[in-house]
Amino acid sequence: MWNKNIETFIGCNNEYSESKLVLFGAPFDGTTSYRPGTRFASKAIRSESFGIETYSPYQDKDLEDICVFDAGDLDIPFGNTERVLQEIESFTQTVLQDNKLPIMIGGEHLVTLGAVRAVAKQYPNLHIIHLDAHADLREDYLGETLSHATVLHRIWDLVGDNKIYQFGIRSGERAEFEFANEHTVMQKFNLDGFQKVIKKLKDVPVYFTLDLDVLDPSILPGTGTPEAGGISFTELIEAILQLSNLNIVGCDVNELSPVYDQSGVSTAVACKTVRELLLTLGGL
Repeated sequence: MWNKNIETFIGCNNEYSESKLVLFGAPFDGTTSYRPGTRFASKAIRSESFGIETYSPYQDKDLEDICVFDAGDLDIPFGNTERVLQEIESFTQTVLQDNKLPIMIGGEHLVTLGAVRAVAKQYPNLHIIHLDAHADLREDYLGETLSHATVLHRIWDLVGDNKIYQFGIRSGERAEFEFANEHTVMQKFNLDGFQKVIKKLKDVPVYFTLDLDVLDPSILPGTGTPEAGGISFTELIEAILQLSNLNIVGCDVNELSPVYDQSGVSTAVACKTVRELLLTLGGL
């Protein structure tokens, strides 16, 4: 259906027709409230991925042994948030209809809403696993209901109570935590209980959304809203590997803002994270 992207993530140069996984970028940061720059993440991750290997010693797997199609970045219109979400939803819907697994690189976290809209239509009993420093449960942010600060509330509008499992949350307004107490399942500060949730959700469709600022900013400073006190990279990889026990029907990695880390370490961490996600999901 589509031609391969000119510059792909390392090892992801297969044809669309032969690939089970479809990687694509959503370079949008139009509602970022603090430091913009996540629109550059997907291109940076593709470029810098050639600084790592296709082989993962964590999993004893190699990207050369699975089929991933890298569709490149979506052409999205800045200045019209709803149209951006519609473009993401439309692309995701096409991938799902072709019985393939959409894997999106943001972008700010609001891009997740576009993908989840499509996935929720195909999987009515959809559950969400959300790793993040921020609750993202505001009803609105400065009067805007579509914002990276409201994305999980908008997703709750779609899936309903107790279908969103949040981990690593350590920032938000009081009202967000009160909302979570009634409507989501939240683990503050860390990933405690993650394995129990994996066992609980093993028979339902799951969308996995990863905001990279769940990591401590000493590990990943290149993000728009860094929050001290996050998890370690090892903890993140251990959580990703457990996704192999789930029916993952869509996922994303977002909120890398490479311009705020001139050392390149944050992008390197993001590259390795994407590789481990691809290898984990490629075996499902």
